[in-house]
Amino acid sequence: MPDFHAFLTRLPHELAFSSEDPAAIVDRYYAPEIEYRNDGIALDRQRLIDHTGPARKNARELEIQVHETLLDGDRAAARYTMTVLTRKGQALQIEAYLFAQFAADGRVLRVDSITRTASA
Repeated sequence: MPDFHAFLTRLPHELAFSSEDPAAIVDRYYAPEIEYRNDGIALDRQRLIDHTGPARKNARELEIQVHETLLDGDRAAARYTMTVLTRKGQALQIEAYLFAQFAADGRVLRVDSITRTASA
């Protein structure tokens, strides 16, 4: 099972740039009953898979800088920055604060995150 750092750094790369089936990628990192809330918007497994299409279409480069993580039992928190360069040449920098809970098998069961777009 991928570790928390891999969840933060490898998962976005796999979803955006891999030719692997998005469902297989999502299932590797997330428990089937995933509850993902980002900026108040609830995403389930299917919505996470569906988000892969636009990411694969629009992202040209992706860099993730993890600033802080905290692990405690089945809970984790992180503060990180994601910088995306789109195929149209636009640079987006997103600051994220993420709180996660893990299922018994180590995959992510629940996420609550807040983000803000910063200057790139």
